[in-house]
Amino acid sequence: MINIIASLTIAGGKVVKTVKGNIDELKIYDENPLDMAMNFEAQGFKRLHMIDLDGAKARKVVNYRLLQMLSQYTKLDIDFSGGVTTDDDARTVFECGAKYITTASIPVHESEKFKDWLITFGGKKIILAADSREGIVHTGGWKRHTGIDLYDHLEYWHERGVRYVKATEIARDGQLQGPDFDLYNNIHTKLPDLNIIACGGVRSAEDIAKLDAIGVYAVILGTSLYEGTLKATDLEKYLA
Repeated sequence: MINIIASLTIAGGKVVKTVKGNIDELKIYDENPLDMAMNFEAQGFKRLHMIDLDGAKARKVVNYRLLQMLSQYTKLDIDFSGGVTTDDDARTVFECGAKYITTASIPVHESEKFKDWLITFGGKKIILAADSREGIVHTGGWKRHTGIDLYDHLEYWHERGVRYVKATEIARDGQLQGPDFDLYNNIHTKLPDLNIIACGGVRSAEDIAKLDAIGVYAVILGTSLYEGTLKATDLEKYLA
């Protein structure tokens, strides 16, 4: 059965959400990040996708103290993303309690370093973020058009030890217009051994059921939880 992951994007100490992947266009939610994480845990969530948006902009990990706090005060398995650009960043994130690191830019722009991380930390700890617009990978806060075909990118890294990929159709981010089912079906068909973490556009339990039927490993929920279009009661069968 598909795994359900709650998302927490942090900027300036607040929980925020990007609009269509634009890191300069944010919707701010007033709830304290720790309170929100603890609320997710109380609802039955077991995993959290934490995005350090400050870190992504600074090109270094910024919110490691918050990561440490979340790991100390909850039992959530935390997948950390944003600003992890050096070996020291990676070690700091793991030392502060993250179970996984998700990265998009390093695999594209510093591939040898990413290969080293896969060897050092293992393919179960390092998650490839392959976020795309119309089949082309984007990095740098989704602003940089790399010209790299998504499926070529996935196949290349899968052959080198990647076991998990977070895949987002950027145009769907925060829009509550439904996931790109064709994207996930195509990835699963081409690379059936790759564990897909879907992200972007999920509106309802029906969307999650469709992703589950495709064979998607997990789904990250953000806006649908913040806006209340999806509630824990809708997810009971997945959170049990």
